[in-house]
Amino acid sequence: MKCNYCGNEFNSGNFCPHCGATTQNDQTSVSPTTSQNYYQNQNQNQNRYIYSDSSMVQKRSIATCIILSLVTCGIYGIFWFINLTNDTKCLSNDATCPSGGTAFLFCLLTFGIYGIYWAYKQGERIDAARTSKGLAPTNQGAIYIIFSVIGLGIVAYALMQKEINDLA
Repeated sequence: MKCNYCGNEFNSGNFCPHCGATTQNDQTSVSPTTSQNYYQNQNQNQNRYIYSDSSMVQKRSIATCIILSLVTCGIYGIFWFINLTNDTKCLSNDATCPSGGTAFLFCLLTFGIYGIYWAYKQGERIDAARTSKGLAPTNQGAIYIIFSVIGLGIVAYALMQKEINDLA
């Protein structure tokens, strides 16, 4: 099938998996308009709203984030981690991505091992966001992992924030 709203091709279902517009088979809900910045993901039979507007992503000064992380002995780094996760989720429209708070909790429960996986997935989500904006993917997930493993996670955060600032 081909979506009448965004032109994306998909196999089956009553809703386009890309933009959430209804197909011709289901006339019960309204297809998205240009004034709507969200859509209801009906394919998973859940009421999940995904915000797809990059104007909700705040550009942050990388130097300020690093300085605040160092001055607060890492407390601001936790806030930064949570916001990086939420901003990347917003830019990539990934409904399967956990929220920033949940990702931080997973890091605590796994003694940091989830943080390595998180760094790689952040790279994938940033690439998905770049692709959706018509830019070439950078494939920096491996670099994020390397910095995270050798104890320079703050450098990985800075690289992620640079990409997010460019996309916002």
